[in-house]
Order: sequence, then structure tokens, then C-alpha cells
Amino acid sequence: MTQVTTTALWDGLQTLFAGRSFTDLTHAFHPGQPHFPAFPDEIREAVFDLEKGDGFTAHRYSIIGQWGTHVDPPSHFISGGRTLDQIPVEEMVLPLVVLDITERVTATADATPRMEDVQAWERRNGVIPSGAFVALRTGWSDRWPDAAAMANRDDHGVSHTPGWSQEVLSFLIEERSVTAVGHEQTDTDPGLATSRQDFTLETYVLAQNRWQIELMANLDGLPEAGAALFATWPKPLRGSGFPARVFAIH
Repeated sequence: MTQVTTTALWDGLQTLFAGRSFTDLTHAFHPGQPHFPAFPDEIREAVFDLEKGDGFTAHRYSIIGQWGTHVDPPSHFISGGRTLDQIPVEEMVLPLVVLDITERVTATADATPRMEDVQAWERRNGVIPSGAFVALRTGWSDRWPDAAAMANRDDHGVSHTPGWSQEVLSFLIEERSVTAVGHEQTDTDPGLATSRQDFTLETYVLAQNRWQIELMANLDGLPEAGAALFATWPKPLRGSGFPARVFAIH
């Protein structure tokens, strides 16, 4: 009976996936990549190496949890918040909403989403579904892996990068009950804020018991509505962040 049920589910998924596209939304991480300035670089060592005559290859990775395309659980900023192992797998498959502000970012790197962007999206697609993952498309991932281009600092050291806005995040979380958000840039907050060590928006998201994905890739290949997002990561006990593998089916 179990075999019949399992086969029937897989057959149904195969039918559902037929003709769909799969888009990887993840950067491959490596030493020297862009990262939060206070974090150390990755150290990677081949403990065993086929090229050196060993019977197999195995690497030791030394990385900060917030490395490359990664997940931030509430515990990253909030004492007592959910850790990675406490986020259920049911939250890892979500309807995907893509909020696109690339045109405004092209005009000014400090751009953030406005409520009219959300209202225009809903006029075209209907109400943002409860439990959705909302990805902010800015085009910023085109700069990867150029650290200077990602940070985009002026002569005074101020970073000019796009980010979220409080009004949009508050609406998405409090009015539309989204499960998580994500973005292409390094931080939730725009560069003008992070340059003065202001992480108010990231703190807000995580304080609402939501999680987020940072440094997403390939959002330009997605429809703004109708896709499904899959976000996966390892399960470190009481983990406060880890590189994630994120993809969409559309």
C-alpha cells in the first residue's frame, strides 16, 4: 500500500512538473566572495585529495553562517528566536512573489520599494497570498562576485545599495502574513542605513518570527507571480544561519 501511494504521488508531481522551468536562485560560494565586512573570509582546505594520491577528496570548510546565498532565522538577531532546526520543512516550499524595482535602482542605487509597487503588483496578479515568499528584485546580483561593485561605496565610504523599506515590509508581514522575504543585495536595509550600522529592517523582519534569504541570484528569470520557491539548508542544532540552496519552479 505504501509503495502504491508513493508512486502515485511521484507520478502526480511528474505530471505537474512537465513543461516547467527550474531556476537556481543561489550563488556558488567561495573564498574571496562579497560578504559583510565584519565577517572573516572563507577558509577551505583539502584534507584528502585525489589529485595528491589520496583515495578520495574531502574538504574542510571554515565559514561564517551568513555566507553567500544564506538563510537568516529569527535567532540571528533576536534572543530566543527560532533557530534553523526549529523552522519546519513546511515553510521551505512557498508561493513566490517577485517585487521588481530594477528600473528605479538603475536610476538611483539607493532605491527601495514603495507601497505603490505592491499595489501595482496586486492589481496585475491579485492579493499576495498568505504564506508567500516575497523576493525583492533589484538587479544587484548582476554585480556578483565583485565585492567593490556589490558594496558600491562613495569617496566617503558610504555604501549605496538598494534595500527594503519599512512600509512595504510592515504591509507584507502584518497585512499579507508572508512567511519569508529575500533579496539580491547583502543586507535587508539599504546601504545608506547599514553604513551607519543601522539594521532596523532586518531586526524587524526577524522579530516578527520570519526568516529571510540574502544574496539571491537569477531573479530576472522569474515571473512576478505563479512560481513556487524551494529553500533548503542544513540543520545545525540551534543554528543562527547557514548557506542555503534556493530554487524556483515556474
